[in-house]
Amino acid sequence: MSKIKMQHTTLNYVFDDFKKEQTIVFSNSLGTDLTMWDKQLELLGAEFNILRYDTRGHGKSEVAEGEYSIEMLGNDVLDLLDYLKIEKVNFCGLSIGGLTGQWLGIHAPERLNKLILCNTAVKIGNDEGWNSRIETVQKNGLDSIVSGTQERWFTTEYVTENKAEVDAVLAMFVQTPVEGYISCCAAVRDADFTDEVSRISVPTLIISGTEDLVTTVKDGDFLMEKIPNSLLAALKTAHISNIEKADDFTKLLIEFIKN
Repeated sequence: MSKIKMQHTTLNYVFDDFKKEQTIVFSNSLGTDLTMWDKQLELLGAEFNILRYDTRGHGKSEVAEGEYSIEMLGNDVLDLLDYLKIEKVNFCGLSIGGLTGQWLGIHAPERLNKLILCNTAVKIGNDEGWNSRIETVQKNGLDSIVSGTQERWFTTEYVTENKAEVDAVLAMFVQTPVEGYISCCAAVRDADFTDEVSRISVPTLIISGTEDLVTTVKDGDFLMEKIPNSLLAALKTAHISNIEKADDFTKLLIEFIKN
């Protein structure tokens, strides 16, 4: 793992440079870190260079003070690409990572070959819900919302059959710095790309989970309707589709980027 010191924060990243023609960047969901993409590495590493990073306030990245915005998170990605001297990438973001992807598609299309938006929406949740979650976590910590997080992230069937793996993901969740989590909650709360998303011109793959109650297939349909050059794939998963249906997810990425 390496760190880049930027103007306002320090970002932790791993760049696997396999000397391939194309690079794929992964942007993690709220309450996870770059290891959430571990199941994608083997198949994708045969095809692409892989750049993963911990979103600001998560994992080993710095917890910069104050509320964050999706614009900040998008600029973190651009700074990282500039630092590594990578001109264009394929970008894959899940949930808050998908909001970051939308911002990049709208504001920095020249840096993207293709865009993958997973388990995300033009607007995720509402102000009341996010403010309530922020207040709960401030008072009681991330442990207090673990059970609700498990219900949102994974189907009951997956939890039953893969308990050890789910427990490991939830352990990662509770290790997220509380201030970083809260600051990113504010970024999600304030993000709304309803009126801008149609400006995304790069080829876009939208991945939705049929059992995802947070960012629904209906949200995916809306993205597909608004983004001109896009297609939608639905997997039988809850919110963290890349873990629950790892091979199917990875194959979708390879097929989309290579075609």
